[in-house]
Amino acid sequence: MPALPRTTGLGFKPQHFTDMMATDTIGFIEVHAENYMGDGGAPHAMLAALHDRHALSIHGVGLSIGSAGGLDRDHLGRLRKLIDRYHPESFSEHLAWSSHEAAWLNDLLPLPYTPETLATICAHVDQVQDTLGRRMLLENPATYVTFASSTLSETDFLTELVQRTGCGLLLDINNVFVSATNHRFDARAYLADFPLFAVGEIHLAGHDTEDLPSGPLLIDSHGAPVADPVWALYAQVLARTGPLPTLIEWDTDVPDFATLLAEAARANAILHAAEGQQTDAA
Repeated sequence: MPALPRTTGLGFKPQHFTDMMATDTIGFIEVHAENYMGDGGAPHAMLAALHDRHALSIHGVGLSIGSAGGLDRDHLGRLRKLIDRYHPESFSEHLAWSSHEAAWLNDLLPLPYTPETLATICAHVDQVQDTLGRRMLLENPATYVTFASSTLSETDFLTELVQRTGCGLLLDINNVFVSATNHRFDARAYLADFPLFAVGEIHLAGHDTEDLPSGPLLIDSHGAPVADPVWALYAQVLARTGPLPTLIEWDTDVPDFATLLAEAARANAILHAAEGQQTDAA
C-alpha cells in the first residue's frame, strides 16, 4: 500500500483549492472524513482533482472509537465507501469518544486508561481495520482532565494497543504539549516513553492559552501558529526517528495560503535537518 511522503502536508480548505492545485511544494493533503460522506458535488470534485496531484490522508473525527456502546455500523460503512473511493495513502482516527447511545457530542472526549478500556479499544481497532482492509493510525489526545481509575500511563496504553492490533499511531506533538502543560508533566519524558516505532504521521498545530489561578490551561484550538516549544519537541522527535510525514493543522481562523506555506517551510527545514543527521550517523 502506498505511504505518505516523508515531508510536510497541509489540511485542505476549499478557499485554498486554486493555490493547492498550483503548488508542488506540499507533500500531501489531509481532509476530515465526515466532510466527504456525501455522494457527489463540489467537495468530491475538488478532492478528486487534488488527489491527482497530491498524496491523500483521510482523518476521521466521528468514529467514536472509544465508545463503550460499540461502533456505529452505518458510519463505518460510509467510511469504507469513502476509503474505497479514494484509496488514500493514510487513514487515521482519534483515541477518544464522541457518542453515547443515540447522543452525539461535538467533541473528542478522553478515556480512562484501564485494561477494560484497552480491551474495548483493541476490539474497535480490529473491527475498523478488518472493515477497511487496511492498517489505521490512532492519534494521541489533548486532554483537560484525567481519571482516578486509570492504571496505565497513556504511552503504555498506546504501546500495548499497537502490539495487540498492529495499528499505527499518529503522534500529535501539540497534543502532547497541551496535555503536559495542563497536567503538569514533562513532555520530553512522555515522548521518551512513546512507541515512536509505530508512528506513521505527525501533526503540528497551534493552541490557545487561558491563565487560571492554578496556572496555564492550554486549549487545542488549531487556530494559531505552531508554538516554539512544540517546534522544539518536534525536532527532538525527528532526531530519534528521522523524517516522518508531518501535517500542519489549522482549522479555525484559517489564514491565507502563504501563511500556511511558511509553517510548512519551517517544518520542512526541521525534516531536512533530521535527514542530514541520519545521513551523518550512517
